[in-house]
Amino acid sequence: MKPTALVVDDEPDICELLSITLERMDIAARTCTDVASAKQALAAEHFDLCLTDMRLPDGDGLELVEWMQRQAPGTPVAVITAHGSVETAVKALKVGAFDFVSKPLDLNDLRKLVTAALKLKGETAPRGTAAQELVGASPAIERVRAMIRKVARSQAPVHISGESGTGKELVARMIHEAGPRRDGPFVPINCGAIPTELMESEFFGHRKGAFTGAVGDKVGLVQTAEGGTLFLDEVADLPLHMQVKLLRVIQEKSIRPVGQTSELPIDVRILSATHKDLGELVAEGSFREDLYYRINVIELHVPPLRERGDDVLMLAHRVLSRLAAVQGVPTPRLTKAAQAALLGYRFPGNVRELENILERALTLCSGDQIDVEDIQLRPAHEDDAARGAGVAGAGLAGPGDGAPLGTQLEEIERDAIVKALEQTRYNKTAAAQVLGISFRALRYRIKKLGIE
Repeated sequence: MKPTALVVDDEPDICELLSITLERMDIAARTCTDVASAKQALAAEHFDLCLTDMRLPDGDGLELVEWMQRQAPGTPVAVITAHGSVETAVKALKVGAFDFVSKPLDLNDLRKLVTAALKLKGETAPRGTAAQELVGASPAIERVRAMIRKVARSQAPVHISGESGTGKELVARMIHEAGPRRDGPFVPINCGAIPTELMESEFFGHRKGAFTGAVGDKVGLVQTAEGGTLFLDEVADLPLHMQVKLLRVIQEKSIRPVGQTSELPIDVRILSATHKDLGELVAEGSFREDLYYRINVIELHVPPLRERGDDVLMLAHRVLSRLAAVQGVPTPRLTKAAQAALLGYRFPGNVRELENILERALTLCSGDQIDVEDIQLRPAHEDDAARGAGVAGAGLAGPGDGAPLGTQLEEIERDAIVKALEQTRYNKTAAAQVLGISFRALRYRIKKLGIE
C-alpha cells in the first residue's frame, strides 16, 4: 500500500504544491486547513507523515506537534516555517517535531525530509557494533537506551553530556544507527585535536590556490557526512571564530569552502558532546550562547560508571573477553575479592579507566583468574593533595615498594605539574611554560592524571 501523508496548511497553493510533490513520490496526500480538522483526521486514521504550517487559522503548528506527541506518537511530523525563523524551528524540534523546512519551499530539501521520515516506519532500534557495546542493565543505562530510541526518530541536534570516559561517542553512534540516516556516514570530529589555523579547511574544505599549500581542491569533513551524521566531540574546545561558522551551518544548512564565493547546501544531522559544562562556559563568555541553544535542542546525559551498579561486572566480563581474544588466551575470571573491589571503586575515569585497569590486570595475573592484587586500584581515600606531592613521594621509594613503573612515572609527572601550578598560582598558561610543554599538552595531562 502507498504511504499516506497529511498536509496541514491554509494556503491552497502550498497544499497543491505539496500534494503534487508527494504524489510524484508515490505517496498519497490528504490536506487539512486548520488544527481542528487535522486532529480529527489524525484521530480517525493512520498517517505515515504529517507536514504542518506554523501559522494556521485556529492555532499554530506547535500546538499540533505537541498534541501529536500524546495522541499520535508514531507519526513523524515536520513543520513548515517562514524563511529565517530559526527560533520557531528550534521550538518545534524541542516539542517533538521530526524536522523542519523553510519557505519558500525547496523541493529537493522536502523530498529528502520525506524520504527520511518514511524510513522511521516500524520499530527503530540501533544496529551494528555500537548497539552491542552499550553493556549494562542498570536503570541509569536503560534510561539512556530509551532516550536514544526517542531522539533517533528526530533530526534535532542532540548534545551528549557526561564525564570523560563514559562512552559519549558510542551513544552518538547508536543514535545514528537507530535513525533514518543509518545508511549514511557517521563522521566523528575531535574539535580539540585540530590545530586552530587548519580548522576551517578541515571542516569545510578548500579550493585550489585558496592559500599557500592548497595545491588542489579538498572536501571538508562536514561534506563527507552528507546524508549522515556529523559528531562534534569536545565541542567546547571550538574557538570562537569557528563557533560562528558552525552556527551558520546549523541555521542555513550550507557551507562555504575556503576560497569559494558560493555556498554549498548540506544535509547532515549534528550531534555534539563534551565533558565540560557548556552552561558555565556560556556564562564565562568562552562559548556562544546562540550556538549553545542550537546544539542543545535535546540533551542526553550519559551517567558515570559509579552510578551504574552491577554494570561494572558486566562490562568487566565483556572487556576481558575482548582483550583475551586479541591476545589469544583464555578469558580469565575475576575472584570474589576482585569483583568486590571493582564494585566499591568510584572510577574517576569511568569505562575508559576500567578498560585500562583490566588490560593491566590481564598482563599481571597468573593462571586463569584475576585477583584483587592484579587490578591495582587507587585507594579511595586519596585526595588531590595525596595524589600530588604525598603519593609521588611514596612512588619514589624505590622498586621494592611494589608500585609498577607506570604508576611511579605518573606520580612523578603529577608532582611536577602540581608544583608548577602552585608556583604560578594556578595559571595554566604560565605553568605550561615552566614545564616546557604546550598549554594543550598540560590540559590533557591535568585531565588524564585527575589533578583537577
